[in-house]
Amino acid sequence: MEIRLGGRPIAVTMRTPGHDFELATGFLLSEGVIAAADDVVSVRYCVGGRPDPTYNVVDVTLADHIEVPDLVRNFYTSSSCGICGKESLDRVRSTSRWSVADDPFRVSSAWLAELPERLRAGQAVFDRTGGLHAAGLFTTAGELLCLREDVGRHNAVDKVFGWALGAGRLPLRGCVLQVSGRASFELVQKAWMAGVPIMSAVSAPSTLAVDLAAEAGITLAGFVRNGGMNIYTGAERVEMPAADDRTA
Repeated sequence: MEIRLGGRPIAVTMRTPGHDFELATGFLLSEGVIAAADDVVSVRYCVGGRPDPTYNVVDVTLADHIEVPDLVRNFYTSSSCGICGKESLDRVRSTSRWSVADDPFRVSSAWLAELPERLRAGQAVFDRTGGLHAAGLFTTAGELLCLREDVGRHNAVDKVFGWALGAGRLPLRGCVLQVSGRASFELVQKAWMAGVPIMSAVSAPSTLAVDLAAEAGITLAGFVRNGGMNIYTGAERVEMPAADDRTA
């Protein structure tokens, strides 16, 4: 899918069709271009693309108060890597508009350990194909606000945050982002840009992801599966069981 900004192509991504408008606005949120629903005037499919101009080209028109960035490069986003084509690592260390470190949200480790299974239970397309990633947004009350699937894990997260943008829920204080794969630098960056205080991943985080989470004040949990987990940053938000209740 090609994403255009005011008619200008800025990104191409290999994605699973569906929730394309959320994908486009979530991508712009993650890149720091927009931060609220009223930053966007319209999102539409447009003609002029190939092979299917109706559903593979999305054009976003921004409000007059948004300064269109001078994009040095065209973004190319594959299904596996959201950082490809960046001029340097420093260019993606965007400063979020939201303060995450001061979010007092706390959860129990037992509750956090349940989220991967709850996410998996909602993965309808994965049940049919076995080949999609998922991202889910949960509240303090355990409510699943939004779940999106995509062949690209970065796309799944962008779709969730595009939904949150359209619903007027940013910043996502008091929420947990649960992802089905590993916690990469790019996914932590996206969580920061959306104001998420806790991110939980089924697999491992990268070193850069841990460093960025610490810098942002995000609680980062990895290897959250089979009732266990590693807490890499922000452990004060996770209430652990008493020593006598812990298993070896």
